[in-house]
Amino acid sequence: MSSSAESTLAGRVWLACMGLFIAAAGLLFTWVLWTSWQRAEETRRWTPLPCRIVSARVVSEKPTPNSNPAHKTEIRYEYTFQGKPRTGTRIKRVDAASQHEERARQKLEAWPVGTEATCFVNPAAPDEAVLKHDTRAALYSIWFPLLFVFGGFGMAWNALRAGRRSAA
Repeated sequence: MSSSAESTLAGRVWLACMGLFIAAAGLLFTWVLWTSWQRAEETRRWTPLPCRIVSARVVSEKPTPNSNPAHKTEIRYEYTFQGKPRTGTRIKRVDAASQHEERARQKLEAWPVGTEATCFVNPAAPDEAVLKHDTRAALYSIWFPLLFVFGGFGMAWNALRAGRRSAA
């Protein structure tokens, strides 16, 4: 095999591997977004029940002595599922702390203490409840990593196909 043929073979293999790597990264991010959307959809199938907000506050703490304070919302609400009184503590499925105290306070504005609200209860695990569904935005964004999947596979396909054309 000549030096030129070896270099074009190495180039095609490199392009094919690069294309497969790009496609794999796209598949990974597509899977992450799909999983996020499925989790957001899951709470929409949970049982909506009336609940009463019994406490709501913002707790501030410093995770380490040199870090900025983290502000987390703490909420408690009571509901009854299948005749048994229960207590919920989550606004959304994942409630992250914020470095901005005002943002944490804004989360609680919709649920003043003593008000009646609707919580969504997981029928398979009735102690699991949320006041708010997660966003469906992940599904609206899934097209972007799919571009990398199709582009990566297309890149690999063209690199391998070019090798067959040059061999003929």
